[in-house]
Amino acid sequence: MSFSKELVKGIWKENPVFILVLGMCPVLAVTTSAMNGIGMGVAATFVLLCSNIVISLIRSIVPDRVRIPVFIVVIASFVTIVDLVMSGYFRSLHHSLGLFIPLIVVNCIILGRAEAFASKNSIFLSIADGIGMGAGFTVALVILGSIRELFGNGTVFNYQLFGGGYEPILVMILPPGAFLTLGLLTGLFAALEKK
Repeated sequence: MSFSKELVKGIWKENPVFILVLGMCPVLAVTTSAMNGIGMGVAATFVLLCSNIVISLIRSIVPDRVRIPVFIVVIASFVTIVDLVMSGYFRSLHHSLGLFIPLIVVNCIILGRAEAFASKNSIFLSIADGIGMGAGFTVALVILGSIRELFGNGTVFNYQLFGGGYEPILVMILPPGAFLTLGLLTGLFAALEKK
């Protein structure tokens, strides 16, 4: 395995949202805008990268009986850091993401990568995996959030793209719009993967 191969696989071949279909709770809930997608993606990437590093470092000294609780404590520590930093410096984003920041602790992408990858590989490859999976998660959230914001508000990153007479498609910023958009994008990724 090479660093570049591990880095790229999370963005396309094993994208956590469109290919592995993991972490659907924050994906569907917070992607009402592109900015929310970036905020959640960066937060999850930070936690994923840092927890992968620490878990890779301590993997040989953690007994098998307690590895999952230890992994959760490591992940929860980094989530707490993210939550406090966002609360202190990015108030509006923190308010917008709400409960989904603390729920990163139980995000199956984070715990899954800790168990399936970081606990079995070197720190070097674990860094690549954390960055790649985090980037893939962030890209998926931004794409989903941009599409929903565009059709639901007529904006992307709060910049008006359609004229003032645009009638927003309200369903796009509601839960059914999230499911519809995610389903179409997942189908698109599957079709592209077959080619």
